[in-house]
Parts: sequence; structure tokens; C-alpha cells
Amino acid sequence: MSPKSNQVVITLVSFLTYFVLSSMLAPIGILSGPMAEHFGQSITDVTKQFSWLTGGILVGAVIALFIFDWISLRKLFIAIYGLVALVLLSFVTVDSLESARYILAFVGVGSGVGLAGAAITISHSYSEDRRASMLVITDGSFSVAGFAIAWTATYLVGQEFGWSATYQLIGFIAATVAILAAISRFPNTLPEEHAAKPSPWPLSVWLCVISLFLYTLGQYSMLFWLPNYAATILDAQPGQAGSLVGQFWLGMFLAQVFVAWWVLKVGVRRLVLIASATTFCGSLPLWNVSDIEWLIVLALVWGFANLALLKAILSFATEMIEVPSTRLVSLLLLGATVGTAVSPYVTSQIVEWTDTKTILLFGSGCYGALFLLMLVARKLDLRKSFNP
Repeated sequence: MSPKSNQVVITLVSFLTYFVLSSMLAPIGILSGPMAEHFGQSITDVTKQFSWLTGGILVGAVIALFIFDWISLRKLFIAIYGLVALVLLSFVTVDSLESARYILAFVGVGSGVGLAGAAITISHSYSEDRRASMLVITDGSFSVAGFAIAWTATYLVGQEFGWSATYQLIGFIAATVAILAAISRFPNTLPEEHAAKPSPWPLSVWLCVISLFLYTLGQYSMLFWLPNYAATILDAQPGQAGSLVGQFWLGMFLAQVFVAWWVLKVGVRRLVLIASATTFCGSLPLWNVSDIEWLIVLALVWGFANLALLKAILSFATEMIEVPSTRLVSLLLLGATVGTAVSPYVTSQIVEWTDTKTILLFGSGCYGALFLLMLVARKLDLRKSFNP
């Protein structure tokens, strides 16, 4: 395989890695109801079980802080996604919620490591001037999976294929990742390949880590509970409520196609401020409208308003460091992963104590705090630029 073809294939592997993770997370709000019926549990109890998935992602993200110093990217992708494919396909035999939670935990660990591996692959395969754009496109893959799998899950549930059919489909995608990795060459991540001493991390980098935590916590506070809010408060039909998640991811995808070009014009430093402001403002109408038709439109607008914020923050942080290491990329993703990991449990508790509207307000609050942190990080970054 030629170097150019190899770069295309490993980039595709990275994109599919994001696709698999998004496909696991996106339909939670859609599948929690059918799962509750199947296992005879409440929706809040079932949603809490997805903490095994998100907790596994967190464990995987922690493992990713050091595992790339010991095992090559190629071996990890083959082993992880080969096993993930097998366990997802085994969902057809699951007859208890306890068995399901262990499968979700395993997939979570693998996805946590794989997500970091994908970001590292992109960071090491493209020059700095193209890195931000390519990282944004990986988020595009995440969003494509979000709306495609959300709509697929809604259809499969409506056709009475069962809640597990969606995850079995994802198993075939994971198998594709393992096969493509087996025929490819990946960048080396072993310590001897990177002799340059990593630069110290300034406070602004740590603010980015916290911001990524707030971003995913706010996002999944909305996505997990918006369908339920629409069904219980606005009396939406199941198809209408389920479409909200797909609308969000469609808006995200459209924004990421736009941002992949726009970031080359405005720069990632401006983008993080614009995107953090629009993400916050775009979330406010979601819990202020009483018409489901308007809410469906607003979910699309909110998705677009995110403007690839997660990868914009990640790119912003790596540009603060002269020699961004694999550990830095893993730490930034860990911040986002912690937010994802705690969201099922935290949001379920908030809903139990209050109601589904309050959790949407909580999501907006996370975005507001994120915007303030980005203002501070940008100011610190400007000060460093003028005082090197």
C-alpha cells in the first residue's frame, strides 16, 4: 500500500472509531424505554446502567494515558475492535440487565482507548495547519453516527426488532475497524520515537480539560433526557421525541462540514469563543418552547450552534504546547470522557430529585460555565503570546 493510500485508510479507521463510540451513546435516550419494558425496570434505573458504558469509556481514557508507550496503535486497534465486535454481536443472547451492563462496560473500555488512539493517529499524521480541520472532521464522523444511528434505532424499535438490534449493527462496524487496521501501518508512539522534551502545560490547558468535561456533561444532560421531556411534558409521539436526537446530530454534522473550512479562515482561537457562546445560547430555547414541531427545528439549530466545539477546544489546547505529546491528547480526551462517564448517573439523580425540565436547565448551566472558562483561557493565551 502506498503512503498516501495508507494515510487514507488509517484516517478512515480513526473516523470509524469515533463512529462506533457515537453509535453506542446516541441512542441511549431512544432505547432506554424499550429496555425498561424488556427487563421490567424503570427508565431511570435502565439509564443508570449506561454508567457501565460511560464508566468503561472513562477507564479506557485513563488507560490511554500510558498504554501507547507500550503497545503499537495497530495492535491495539486490531485487538480492541475485534473483541468489541464479538461482544456486541453477542447481545442477541443477552437475557438479563446484569449481562448487558458487563458488555456495555467492556465496549466502553475499548472505545475509551480507541478514541484516544484515533486522535493520536490524526495528530501524528497531519501537519499543524491541517490538524484542526482533520480533528473537526473526526467529529463529523461522530455526528454522522449520531443522527444515522438515532434514526436507525427509532426505526428498528418501531418495527419491533428489539433494543439490542441497534448494538448488533454497531458490532459489524467495529469488525470493519479491526480489518482495516490489520492491513495498515500506523504512526509510532513508542517513547524512543519522540526524543523531544515535552513542553510544560500552562493553566490554560487545564482550563481546556475542565471545559471538555463541562461540554460532554452538558451535552448528554440534554440528549439523554430531551426525548423523555418531549414525550412527558409536550405529549410528543414516540417518533417525534426520538427524532430530536437525530436532529441534533444532523445539525452537528452540518456545522462540522462548515467548520472544517471555516476554521482555516478564522483560526481555532477565535472559534472556541464563538462556538462556546453559540452552544450556550442555542441550548436555551430547548426548555422554553411548548410546541414539539418547533422543538424539532430547534434541536437541529442547537446541533449546528455547537460548531465542532469539542475538537476546537482540543486543537486550541494542543496549539498552546510546542511539542504536544500523546499524553496531552489523552488527557484532554479524558476530561471529555469523565463528563460522558458521570452523565447517566448524575442526570438520573437530578431527574429523580426534580424533573426533566430541570436537567435541561442544568445542561445550559454547564455550557454557561464552559463559556466563562474559555474567556479566561483565551485571555491567558493572549498574555502568553505578548509575554513569551
